[in-house]
Amino acid sequence: MTKALKGVRILDFTHVQSGPTCTQLLAWFGADVIKVERPGVGDITRGQLQDVPNADSLYFTMLNHNKRSITLDTKNPKGKEVLTELIKQCDVLVENFGPGVLDRMGFPWEKIHSINPKMIVASIKGFGPGPYEDCKVYENVAQCTGGAASTTGFRDGLPLVTGAQIGDSGTGLHLALGIVTALYQRTMTGQGQKVTAAMQDGVLNLSRVKLRDQQRLVHGPLKEYSQFGEGIPFGDAVPRAGNDSGGGQPGRILKCKGWETDPNAYIYFITQAPVWEKICDVIGEPGWKTHPDYAKPPARLSRLNEIFARIELWTMTKTKFEAMDILNKQDIPCGPILSMKELAEDQSLRATGTVVEVDHPTRGKYLSVGNPIKLSDSPTEVKRSPLLGEHTDEILRQVLGFSDHQVAEIHDSGALDPPRKQAAE
Repeated sequence: MTKALKGVRILDFTHVQSGPTCTQLLAWFGADVIKVERPGVGDITRGQLQDVPNADSLYFTMLNHNKRSITLDTKNPKGKEVLTELIKQCDVLVENFGPGVLDRMGFPWEKIHSINPKMIVASIKGFGPGPYEDCKVYENVAQCTGGAASTTGFRDGLPLVTGAQIGDSGTGLHLALGIVTALYQRTMTGQGQKVTAAMQDGVLNLSRVKLRDQQRLVHGPLKEYSQFGEGIPFGDAVPRAGNDSGGGQPGRILKCKGWETDPNAYIYFITQAPVWEKICDVIGEPGWKTHPDYAKPPARLSRLNEIFARIELWTMTKTKFEAMDILNKQDIPCGPILSMKELAEDQSLRATGTVVEVDHPTRGKYLSVGNPIKLSDSPTEVKRSPLLGEHTDEILRQVLGFSDHQVAEIHDSGALDPPRKQAAE
């Protein structure tokens, strides 16, 4: 079957996580992604958090599947010539450099557009235009400045960042959609354009329900939050709400059998209004179905702590999987807290390609996430990440059409290879 993005060529100047997430997704869909790396060094994550000596780290391998690697010194005159030729042959340039780096390389948007008017230049930045646009941003900074941290955690505790990489990977996913959209528009206009995704913007987009609640708060207390039932006044900003549901249906994380020794023996339980009577029957409180203090959702809002404490007495008699099985049969929404170990061993995720095993020439076999987006006519094949500079000569010959003599000349210039260390005197 033809890959969805077959024929699209990506010039990948990204590093670490946000940009590589974007370009990896495009590669999974069939784009030819050419990752440009510094000679002798490469993406900094190749050497970060290494668990196997002399092998690329999982940090790198899990973000750079299906790509080709070329080493190129863009400060070298010959390197600039090669980059110019690559720009002519590619459809999209993706970068997540710090502010102004691409300009200082000598390739601002205006020059790239003059070299290839059809090229799309896609960038991830920390902030959009404004007072912080020149600031560097990392994952946790994005979570804090995008509103996620201020609304995560418990009311009487510190703001918290989440383990989900909503700043880096989340923004990379946003940028991928922007690139595909620009490619579609190019089919009609014939022109490339700039695509930008700011990490602060991406996090705020993922935190939109809290912006919703900020506006609701102006008109009165947020009744589905625990503190309403506890009689604690609200301030002028959306508070941290622990594990309360972010939607209109109250929900909590509750203990299950074995919680004393298993840190993940919990289940998320939602008291959805349409199945309230079934909930009452399951937990052994049939009288709540008609009792005026519990029968209707508005009456329950001030009693949520009591209600969830009673439900927890029931969930503590079941393992999280037993509880889920019983509740699902009654259409009561719930979900077990799954550890990374449980997810890694989940055979259903292996079967769908959401978790894949990849073989690497220096580190051996490892697990990675696969493409989370499934296309019926374009299945994803996850290929290992490239070794540093593995495809340099291949790209020069196949993509740029250089002769053996030209390739040798470029090598001799030092544009492709790390500088040789002088022998010790």
